[in-house]
Amino acid sequence: MPELPEMENYRKLLSERIIGRTMTDTEVTREKSINVTPERWAQELIGHAVSRIDRRAKHLLFRLTTGNVLVLHLMLGGMMFYGRAEEKPDRSVQVRLGFGDRHLFFIGLRLGYLHLHAPSEVDELMNKLGPEPFDPGLTPDRFAERLRAKAGTLKSSLVDQSVFAGIGNCYSDEICYHAGLLPSRRPSALSDEELHRLFHSMREVLTEATQGGGYMEMPLFDGDSLTGGFDSRCRVYDREGEPCLRCGSPIARRDVSSKKSFCCLVCQR
Repeated sequence: MPELPEMENYRKLLSERIIGRTMTDTEVTREKSINVTPERWAQELIGHAVSRIDRRAKHLLFRLTTGNVLVLHLMLGGMMFYGRAEEKPDRSVQVRLGFGDRHLFFIGLRLGYLHLHAPSEVDELMNKLGPEPFDPGLTPDRFAERLRAKAGTLKSSLVDQSVFAGIGNCYSDEICYHAGLLPSRRPSALSDEELHRLFHSMREVLTEATQGGGYMEMPLFDGDSLTGGFDSRCRVYDREGEPCLRCGSPIARRDVSSKKSFCCLVCQR
């Protein structure tokens, strides 16, 4: 599932391509992927443009010139592609936004969605989320307070969107590895030094992953060489049996809080 780095990468690349461009047509082939009738959908979009694209957690917020907002969550299996019809991947498209001879295809939205909301509705939806990992108000001490308030494991706390917004299975493991901590540890048992180390690891890993295009190899457009570039730089995620880059021991897979998790059982404590 796309996480903060993947969605931030999409946000930057799409902003360069569609902001200010008028939507000339649209098509919905799966009505469950949207939250209004196809007729209202077309009326609200055709002839208007995207004025800005924001990201909140794992969502993209397409702010329209009408004042309304398209809220996207790709969930598991979802992706986007921007380009001509003949360039898109050979996969089913649930929603298409046309920008003249190019289109933004929303693919694999079986669990994901693209919903139209008024700004006040968006605020209400996003207020349920915890702070962003790069929120200036999220200091190391505040980070520690939020984690210590949780009774679960590091893994379950880091992926809990009400605690911190945007981290999922992949980056929770990468962050724990970077900090030298096992995902099965209990936040309440961590020392101040360990929690501060985890805070800085969170920001370093997410920065590197975002700059590297995220780990999911789902190119946004024909010739996109950035998206998915971080996959080869993941240290533990989906690396079961491969040697740890620090100590050479095989990376192990363990289920933590009913979620698959990867770690080094030797150099993570």
